[in-house]
Amino acid sequence: MAARVHPRQLAFSLPHAESLTRDNFLEGPANAAGLALIDSWPEWPSRIMWLAGPEGSGKSHLAAIWAEISGARSTMANALTPASVPGALATGALVVEDLKARDFDERALFHLMNLAREDGAFVLFTAREAPAALEVDLRDLRSRLRTIPVISLSPPDDQLFRGLIVKFCADRQLAIDESVVSYLAARLERSSAAAQRAVELLDSEALRLGRPVTRALAAELLRDA
Repeated sequence: MAARVHPRQLAFSLPHAESLTRDNFLEGPANAAGLALIDSWPEWPSRIMWLAGPEGSGKSHLAAIWAEISGARSTMANALTPASVPGALATGALVVEDLKARDFDERALFHLMNLAREDGAFVLFTAREAPAALEVDLRDLRSRLRTIPVISLSPPDDQLFRGLIVKFCADRQLAIDESVVSYLAARLERSSAAAQRAVELLDSEALRLGRPVTRALAAELLRDA
């Protein structure tokens, strides 16, 4: 008699949309200044503002909230060209995401800042560092960048970090209990990005192994990571 073969459960990498609404934003001391900026629009201290913070600190979530209320268009900094600037500013508000040293067209950025000033448009930049940290060859652009008011975001405190773990699980419809949250919060790097990666790994491995997400599974995965 042939042995019975049990089919292996396959884990498919399906997209899980992260909710980027205002109601779904978790506020804490680390991001309170950023949220206050978004909530204060259009009464900003400058029409061009800069959100700086580490990966996963909430910059894109805040930018998405602002884009929703202001009607802003969004573009990645490295996708901006001089020819695309007028169209990008067509609604009078623009998010420019992920400005990094040597990863953007300086002429496009200078044109953007000049046109925004002429048209009275609002621009919100997001980056990991403040403008002064960027290496810029164009002297006039370097001078303009250093006049932009900067709002800095910090890594999450304990309460916010635990809330982020729960949120990322909810985004994936993943049920976990308090023991898993406590275990992850005590052992992961204190960043939103680390929490999101850990939850993604837990979800995919639980599906692949056909096991629930438990403290024991979290311990196995972190030990092998």
